[in-house]
Amino acid sequence: MLIPYEALLQLPHTTLTNLIREHLLSQIEDGSFTSLDAQELECAIASCKQALKQGRLQVEYSENDESFAIRTAEQLAKRQD
Repeated sequence: MLIPYEALLQLPHTTLTNLIREHLLSQIEDGSFTSLDAQELECAIASCKQALKQGRLQVEYSENDESFAIRTAEQLAKRQD
């Protein structure tokens, strides 16, 4: 289930930031980024928030494992095929 951007705005600021931070840190682990220092992390968080607002990224809730994940529009389109 996709979570609408408007619903994300209802979350406490720290909750959304932590969700984005977890997403970014998982990208370091899979090799998408080599590392993030504090300043780079803040810039990446701001970029993710903008991408969520624009719909390039979306938050998906998995009822199977009761977890949230940030996905690209391309990842979500592939799942529907």
